[in-house]
Amino acid sequence: MDRQSTIAFILIGVILVVWLYLNSPTPPPALPETNDSTLTAQDTLTAVEDTIPVEKAEEPEAKTEIAGEEILPFGTTRLPEKIITIDTKLARIELTSKGAKIRKYYLKNYETWYHEKFDENDFYNRHVQLINPDNGGDFNLIFVTKEGKLVNTSSLDFTSDAGNYFYKLEENDSLTLKYKFEGTDGKEIVKTFKFFGGDYAADIDIEFSNFQDVISSFRYDVAWTNGINFTEKNSVDEAYYSNAAVYAGGEQVIIDASSPDEKVSKDINGKVDWAGVKSKYFSVIISPNDPNDDGGAYVEGTHTVKGEDVREYYSVSLKVPFKNQSYQKDSFKLYIGPVEYNTLKTYGRSFEALVDFGSFLGLTFIIRPISEYFLLPLMKFLHQFIPNYGFVIILLSIIVKFALHPLTKQSMKSMKKMQLLQPKINELKEKYKDDPQRVQKETMKLYSTYGINPMGGCFPMLLQMPILIALWSLFNVAIDIRQQPFILWIDNLSAPDVIFKLPFKVPIFNIDVVSGLALLLGVTMFLQQKQSVRDPSQKALVYIMPVMFTLMFMGFPSGLNLYYFMFNLLSIVQQYYINHKKDDMELVPVANPKKKQGFMARMLEAAEKQAQTQKQIQSKSKKEKIIDYESKCETSLNYIILFLFNY
Repeated sequence: MDRQSTIAFILIGVILVVWLYLNSPTPPPALPETNDSTLTAQDTLTAVEDTIPVEKAEEPEAKTEIAGEEILPFGTTRLPEKIITIDTKLARIELTSKGAKIRKYYLKNYETWYHEKFDENDFYNRHVQLINPDNGGDFNLIFVTKEGKLVNTSSLDFTSDAGNYFYKLEENDSLTLKYKFEGTDGKEIVKTFKFFGGDYAADIDIEFSNFQDVISSFRYDVAWTNGINFTEKNSVDEAYYSNAAVYAGGEQVIIDASSPDEKVSKDINGKVDWAGVKSKYFSVIISPNDPNDDGGAYVEGTHTVKGEDVREYYSVSLKVPFKNQSYQKDSFKLYIGPVEYNTLKTYGRSFEALVDFGSFLGLTFIIRPISEYFLLPLMKFLHQFIPNYGFVIILLSIIVKFALHPLTKQSMKSMKKMQLLQPKINELKEKYKDDPQRVQKETMKLYSTYGINPMGGCFPMLLQMPILIALWSLFNVAIDIRQQPFILWIDNLSAPDVIFKLPFKVPIFNIDVVSGLALLLGVTMFLQQKQSVRDPSQKALVYIMPVMFTLMFMGFPSGLNLYYFMFNLLSIVQQYYINHKKDDMELVPVANPKKKQGFMARMLEAAEKQAQTQKQIQSKSKKEKIIDYESKCETSLNYIILFLFNY
């Protein structure tokens, strides 16, 4: 590579390094060692205070706490709380009559990060629970009365038509539970839940009777007010991928409170297909069966930091038009489960848009299709035959490498041509050592004479970038590799494979762990640089780039590092083969080099203009030289931009 290639590589490297650094999550602080098997609410999902033991779940006792004769809205009094548990193939759900809301929601197929601390039969501490325990549950109705009072059904007591406290559903079973609030003058609010044995989503019906003289503004809200429970050990990483979203008009609007102590909100009017909140791996989505043009959604989010513990919580509410009639019924789909692409897509409501496939410099329209229609389906297909996701990633890296072979081969051949041309360039440097501008101009002529594009090795690499970035995003958010082990010390492909912890944090990179795969990645990158860099003036790159990338990748998921390690290893083999292949490559002058157009013509023109500018600078005063130097820098930057966007 020559000077121009080096500059291009550095520019590309700087862009990539800055982007990865800005998007890389900070590792969480180490948890203090404790002999107590009970973890605090700040660190884990707390054990349910009155949990129903698995072996005795058939006959749980209902809570009977009564808060005296407190007078509630619409002439009602406090009633005993009744908790009902529904056990399906995918989840264990607790409903409470206090507000007719969802109290707990455990996912059977996903375990807590601390599950090994508990016995295998301790269901409640071993499985992920998604409902934020604040305010006793979630999924409420909110409206304003004509007297200006805000009513939240979370404070109302409902009665249930359930005959039992516990229901077990097989995969093809369903269960309908009806909760009714009864006020004076025949006022009723009915919430009907229909759960399915093999589905994360429930069908919800909301009915209002005789509220036409109560609800103002011709609207009520179906609200999820407490966000979603944090479930991962690394709260910083989980907060980074947490947000709320509203899907309307075929587009997803994302609301993200990304700064400390930041509060964000978004008010959307019109037809809304769904609104939801998500953490890194799990989500809650509310979707009306019949979206209305007079509807809308409102979202709020907060970002809080306590020491090194980070949390983001979002509330979403669907604005439902109230027709001011004596009876109104509206139906919804409520999804509570994993952010898993295929599962979300089965509902046919564009829920899969919630999956974050990442972006780069705003190029979501390029990055997302690569992950959505190629990389993720390929990974899932391979997993059908290979149960270990570590080996799936290795095979995936081989397949991607073969797919990119034509580009990398062209890049490596171009580099080899540049190496053959290097002696002639060195002769020019020696011949015109006192005239750098002449060296540059003659070098451009050499490129034109032999038909060599000095950026020929960079351009194929740029074409690979969307695929590599798509892989980076996929391995960061794919729930498929969550808590999946590989071999040896690599026991979780979705987290860094830490081999030991440092007593300090590395400045800038803010890491205090050492990853085994990141070290191996750095070694392969060093060997790769050693193979390709021949110019003595570029030897610093051989050492600087591997060190920077090694430090940067220390906090990345081991699945991602495993992929890049294998990809680099394959690139080393490929480069070795090309370097030692006896293909008798020679530099042959091209016919009519003066007719060379496009990039080479622009390069030659730039060199000539630069030489003319240099002569003009030498004949001017010091002040004028400074002005022209700034103009020259701006011109050079324009040429770089011209190349990146037009070549």
